[in-house]
Amino acid sequence: MTTLAKTKGDLLICCFVGMLGAALLPVATAGEKPSAAQLIDDLMWNRGPIGGPFTLTDHEGKRRSSTEFTSKLLVIYFGYTYCPDICPLDLTAIADAIERLGSDSGKVQPLFITVDPERDTPERLALYVSSIHPRLVGLTGSAEEIGKVALAYKAYFARSAGGSSVDYAVDHTSFIYFADPTGEYLGFLPPATDAERSSQAMKLLLGIPK
Repeated sequence: MTTLAKTKGDLLICCFVGMLGAALLPVATAGEKPSAAQLIDDLMWNRGPIGGPFTLTDHEGKRRSSTEFTSKLLVIYFGYTYCPDICPLDLTAIADAIERLGSDSGKVQPLFITVDPERDTPERLALYVSSIHPRLVGLTGSAEEIGKVALAYKAYFARSAGGSSVDYAVDHTSFIYFADPTGEYLGFLPPATDAERSSQAMKLLLGIPK
């Protein structure tokens, strides 16, 4: 499915999304947590408010607000440190994309929000984000806090069935979100977007000539 994500100033980033078999997933009824299909569909068609400012706990144990990154383009990614494949690949591509901006790289602030706050302590996040990019900020919080931010960005996550209390997987969507420090949502890119394409999207949003 090819979709268009709306960006600031009515610019458009074309996104290719083919994940989770969205059309085949059940849709939540009233009072239930929205399904992956519902959240993806809302994101695809820019349905309802998306994004907004948030405050979570960073990988140093400090409370951090998304509004404190003045004049930065925020690149937000939801995942978890025990993710075996897509998270490290996407985060590495994001880090590479930022470095491709050269002298403009400082205009971008990458944020990694865990969807596994039970295991992703600040200490574990600190080790993880430092291996990806020196300016990547890992964020965690209570289950309620994480759930609220994820819902605002139409990000789905749920603990997979099976596994032990300490050894389990978390199913989650893996979109790359763009926002400004005020919390205004600017657009998204799909999972597995390569560094070159991500870098071009960042340049577009920063107003940097190609």
